[in-house]
Amino acid sequence: MARIRHSDSIPKINFVEPAFDIQSALFCPASQDTIHALFAPLHYERGYAYPLIVWLHGPGSDERQLRRIMPLVSTRNYVAVAPRGVCMKEVGGDEKEGYGWPNTYEQVPQIEQHIFDAIEAASHKYHISSQRIFLAGFDCGGTTAFRVALRHPQHFAGIISLCGALPIGRTPLANLTLARKLPIHLSVGRYSTRYPAGQVCENLRLMHTAGMSVTLRQYPCGHELMTQMLVDIDRWIIEQITSTDSMQTASSEWPCETE
Repeated sequence: MARIRHSDSIPKINFVEPAFDIQSALFCPASQDTIHALFAPLHYERGYAYPLIVWLHGPGSDERQLRRIMPLVSTRNYVAVAPRGVCMKEVGGDEKEGYGWPNTYEQVPQIEQHIFDAIEAASHKYHISSQRIFLAGFDCGGTTAFRVALRHPQHFAGIISLCGALPIGRTPLANLTLARKLPIHLSVGRYSTRYPAGQVCENLRLMHTAGMSVTLRQYPCGHELMTQMLVDIDRWIIEQITSTDSMQTASSEWPCETE
């Protein structure tokens, strides 16, 4: 079922670096020996099995984006890990190296390995519930979250894509029987030209036809992260964990039919 909601009058995300210390939530950046960043919650309790958010950064960013997004999601409810994308060169006046999530035959297995290595690292260091691992990302990171979780649905409790479209090619719904059990949270910008309303509607129709459970939220912005998008991640995950009726539908004025 598709559940669709609108969010209005929401400020853009303010990327001010938060202050972290040993008494607060703990951010562990990548090092020479790792290619991922870790986030531990405030007042971490070793006896509690935490949900894990696996964050896939957007284009032109890297694993350090986790430091900026987690304080806006929650500093208490989750352990989080962010793998670094694969190295890519930006074509321009001078070629710059960046990190991304390309959909190529050679690099998709490498990307999947980065993600599962990051999950293993987080599980080794912190007490993680293996039944509550949520794969999330922004833009191409969101599209990659779709691709990897739909290919390996048995390993994840849900998909969270912020402004990231359903992937094209390589049969993303090949494992549909298990993928139907994965709840999906999709956030989009009303004025986005990179992921426009027409494409959102096509994706929604496809997932609805496939019998998948989708919560779609639309925000008054373009193709960008907003504070409320991240706040709503926390609310949605808690709903998946605690609700026994997560398949209810909600009415909306979204400009396309879901049936």
